[in-house]
Parts: sequence; structure tokens; C-alpha cells
Amino acid sequence: MDAGLIPDDIEGLKAALIAAIAEAAVAKAKASEDQALIVHLKLEIEKLKRTIYGPRSERTARLLLDQMELRLEELEASAAEDEIAAEQAVAKTTKVAAFSRKRPARKPFPEHLPRERMVVPGPTVCACCGGDRLRKLVRT
Repeated sequence: MDAGLIPDDIEGLKAALIAAIAEAAVAKAKASEDQALIVHLKLEIEKLKRTIYGPRSERTARLLLDQMELRLEELEASAAEDEIAAEQAVAKTTKVAAFSRKRPARKPFPEHLPRERMVVPGPTVCACCGGDRLRKLVRT
């Protein structure tokens, strides 16, 4: 307030004083609100710094990683279950005959080629030890 605007009567002075007190209260409230916002923002910045650089920052990252891995495992499990259910539904509706491999049939030996029968006599002594006691091997 300027010195020229000060009222001369007591009632005017009281009103001016009340207005000045109200203006001061508004300014104080505004200043305290600004201070509270500044303090709040500083606190948030400190929390974020602690999250990034603090002693538990690695723990927080591990927890986030573990949570993400768990979520991934759950998604993979549900996808596998869905795939199995889809395969079962397809199996119920579609019937396909099993594939059986055919063995190739050999063609008979041509008739125009000469045939000669040779009989090779068996050994009379053992080729390993030279013994004369030979036995017939039987396949089982």
C-alpha cells in the first residue's frame, strides 16, 4: 500500500489492516504451497536416485527381472496348454490313416542268364586253433 492510500478514519484503517492481513495470509499460503511442492519434488527425485543408484538398486532390478521371467513362464505354460488343447480338438475331428512303408520287392533273376551251382566243402580243422573238433553253429 502506498502512503497516499492510507485512510484517515479508524474504520478505514481497520478495513485496510484486515485486507493487508488477508493478502499476507494468501501470500504465506502460496509460499507454503510452493515450499511443499518443492519438498515433495525433492523427495521424489531422491527416491528415484535411490532406485537407480542406491544399495538396493540391483535388488530392485533382480526383482523386476524375476517378476518378468515368472510372467514369461506363465505365458509359455498357457500357450503350451492352448496348443495341446488345439491339437486334441484337431485330433478329434481329423482322422488320417497311418503311413506304412512298403519294402521294395526284388525282381527275379532273369531267365536268360546262365546259372551255375557251386558247393564249397566246409573246413575240417579250426582256422583259429587248428583243432579237428568242429561244431555246427546254430542261430537263435
